[in-house]
Amino acid sequence: MADFSALNARFGLSGQMTFREGSGGLAVVEVANNQGSATIALQGAQVMTWAPRGQSPVIWLSRAAKFAPGKSIRGGVPVCWPWFGPHATNASLPAHGFARTVPWEVIGTQTMTDGSARIDFRLIKSDATRALWPHSSQIECHVTVGAALEIELVTRNTDRIAVTIGAALHTYFEVGDIRQVTIQGLEGCSYLDKMDGGQRKQQTGLVTIGAETDRIYLNSSADCLIDDPGLTRRIRIRKRGSRSTVVWNPWIEKSVKMGDFGENGYLNMVCVESANAADDVVTIAPGGEHRLWVRYEIEPLI
Repeated sequence: MADFSALNARFGLSGQMTFREGSGGLAVVEVANNQGSATIALQGAQVMTWAPRGQSPVIWLSRAAKFAPGKSIRGGVPVCWPWFGPHATNASLPAHGFARTVPWEVIGTQTMTDGSARIDFRLIKSDATRALWPHSSQIECHVTVGAALEIELVTRNTDRIAVTIGAALHTYFEVGDIRQVTIQGLEGCSYLDKMDGGQRKQQTGLVTIGAETDRIYLNSSADCLIDDPGLTRRIRIRKRGSRSTVVWNPWIEKSVKMGDFGENGYLNMVCVESANAADDVVTIAPGGEHRLWVRYEIEPLI
């Protein structure tokens, strides 16, 4: 059980950052400043909500999301680490790794010069995490909340041998109606189509979604733009340390089977994930580090 008095005394920022108990007994930090607001769970260091001040939510959180220790939260920005998707050699291990369902600790908070607020998390190692990942590594997640949302996932290899990781910031974006949305920035990229047995295909024109979609776009480093006429806005996704982008929407049948999407929840979300997936997994030398960084902001829809 988190000691909220101690957390607020040590890491709280007056008028800007408060720690409290959230749904399902999960510890959360609420951030609100003149630029924007967010709610972040200490489990998984998972951003659950974010909105620029005066704007509708940019990060989608399912109305039917389930909150419980050790269970993934449907929506927000789950951290996939140290592998993306199924484990390469052991299908019994949890999909997308374990970082999103284990406790993280707060190691620092600060108000930035532009008025935004930053909070730094570190994954807490345990016998359970060591059983899944026996390598000596240090994992941090830095979240900056303001008119933009920035997230940086830092992996440091403190082992004596090289380690190879996959990762993703599995971000669920809120949209007015997925059937009207287009995604720019992936034109001409090859992608692996998981809806067609992982066949490699080529993207022609803008990405649109009208059925279940699960793709890993390769060699993609340009900004992605989610154009959303339903909410009359554009979401810009900038990234570093990633050359793969995942686009996902479960559509009708799969979202019903999942049980935590809510009625027609699939219509109001799209995942555009900055990743290290497929042939973009990262090998980190002893003493080295890898940084996966994203910045999300909204712009007028031109």
